[in-house]
Amino acid sequence: MRGMCIMSILGAAVLAAGLTFTTPDGWRQAPGGSPMRVAEFTLPRADGDAEDAQLVVYYFGGQGGSVDANIQRWVGQMQQPDGKPSSAVAKKQTRTVNGLAVTLVDVAGTYVAGMAPGAAAQHDQQHFRLRAGVVETPKGPYFIKLTGPEKTVARWDRAYDQFINSIKAP
Repeated sequence: MRGMCIMSILGAAVLAAGLTFTTPDGWRQAPGGSPMRVAEFTLPRADGDAEDAQLVVYYFGGQGGSVDANIQRWVGQMQQPDGKPSSAVAKKQTRTVNGLAVTLVDVAGTYVAGMAPGAAAQHDQQHFRLRAGVVETPKGPYFIKLTGPEKTVARWDRAYDQFINSIKAP
């Protein structure tokens, strides 16, 4: 685990625990909240939204559960206003990016994830959107999670896609 959260910025290119990617213009790098959070970014809010969106890249040393288990967990962190399961409206895709299998999910609703692992308190943020993905590398999976107000996440859709398309592993 030593050196997991070493990050260096070379122009707009970032190296985070062996994964490289290009940080889109306008994203602000945030300090890592834990050694498992190898990169964190704040995506400034859209006009009218009360808060910024957050994108975190996680790496658990080659661990972290299966792709499907993570996608299901993330989708379960969103509730639909009409009571439908979020899995019925979530958009899922798998593609290859620079030779790496990447599975992505996109779902909007009320964000109800736990405030912290093991904590009873939960978010209750309506009109939120979650875009997340698993990047499969030879060193194990990396997990990317973007959450924020729907309008703010939509503002950064193109930049998020560029970010995903820039991901490389040695």
